[in-house]
Amino acid sequence: MSQTKPNYPWLWVPSLYLTESIPYVIIITVSVVMYKSLGISNADIGLYTSFLYLPWVIKPIWSPVLELVGNKKKWFLSMQLVLALVFLGVGLTTGLNQFFTITLAFFWMGAFASATNDIASDGMYLIALKPDQQSFFVGLRSTFYRVGMITGQGLIVIIAGNLEESLGDPSKAWSWTMIIVAGLMLTLTLINFFATPNVQEVRIKREDQPSFGKVFGTFFTKKNIGISLAFVLLYRLGESQLVKMASPFFLDERTAGGLGLSVTDVGYLYGTLGVISLLAGGIIGGIVISRDGLGKWMIPMAFAINAPNLGYVLLSWQQPDSFLFPAVVVIIEQLGYGFGFAAYMVFLIYLAEGLFKTAHYALATGFMAMGMMFPGMLSGYMQEWLGYPGFFVWVVLATIPSFVMAYVAKYPKEFGKKLES
Repeated sequence: MSQTKPNYPWLWVPSLYLTESIPYVIIITVSVVMYKSLGISNADIGLYTSFLYLPWVIKPIWSPVLELVGNKKKWFLSMQLVLALVFLGVGLTTGLNQFFTITLAFFWMGAFASATNDIASDGMYLIALKPDQQSFFVGLRSTFYRVGMITGQGLIVIIAGNLEESLGDPSKAWSWTMIIVAGLMLTLTLINFFATPNVQEVRIKREDQPSFGKVFGTFFTKKNIGISLAFVLLYRLGESQLVKMASPFFLDERTAGGLGLSVTDVGYLYGTLGVISLLAGGIIGGIVISRDGLGKWMIPMAFAINAPNLGYVLLSWQQPDSFLFPAVVVIIEQLGYGFGFAAYMVFLIYLAEGLFKTAHYALATGFMAMGMMFPGMLSGYMQEWLGYPGFFVWVVLATIPSFVMAYVAKYPKEFGKKLES
């Protein structure tokens, strides 16, 4: 590859991954809050918004198109512009009689655009950065992805809630909120247009271009692919369930086994203390892998992402009145998650190594989505069956496969280590 403009990863990596995560969280999570505020039944919300996960699971099907046609920057800028128009469309139609059907259609378009944006953005990361840079910036990238999710779940919902109170009309409130989101997406698109480098991608001659089958086939014939995919699916088995039930646990009344915290308390926990801890853990994780390689840190990072789950067991048993105890648990859990997730992301980069990096990375992240989706779907049933104390014990037990896979996964132990100059 060659570059025709300066490459400043400290600038474009954060903005690119904010632009990945914000549409995702708006479509998957904030849409649920919006439809609930607008009077849609829980049955319809659960059924129809669950289908919005599908594009992220099946995005590997069309990832070879991005590998073989066009360039990554044009693809992600186009998809980001589409997303800005999608959110504008949602904002302009929330007051219509058939708003549920119309806005759901917009969200469906947005889901496919967002999944495609993910493929192209990840492709840019893989081709614009050298391998040692990829491991160094993986902490920054995953951290800003999470910051974008917290922005959507926290700031955007807070804006909508304040507008509901001031306007006295949920439809108008969510209309203006989605228009604001559209403006945010357009702003991020412009930042990415100017900040991301223009990379001349290596192209295969047309007569030598492989078929879709070959692109997929070369992924599934990688050495130790079975163990690698098991690692991708199981490394976050406990975390995938914890993340769905942590907020309900904090918000539920104490008589129901929760801690009875307010929405403001939970927003403070995750929006300030949690973000600072996540930033620190993610950046430190990327730095130490860049310094020592993945092999030295895989097992410690598996402990970091899983061991803090014990804090939720203690919280559920003791149900403390003090805000300090849950704050300490969230700080430790988010710090450990940021640190431990760095190993996971570097492993995905390793799994994508080869000629078809973009398509293979999309395949890897498709399995990553499965690893979060299916356990998360069952987490609510498990919690209702076991109660919060039993559920968090189950989460801790569910971390065992993570440790096993971290131990048996096959990869070059020096992978991700910064090359000596």
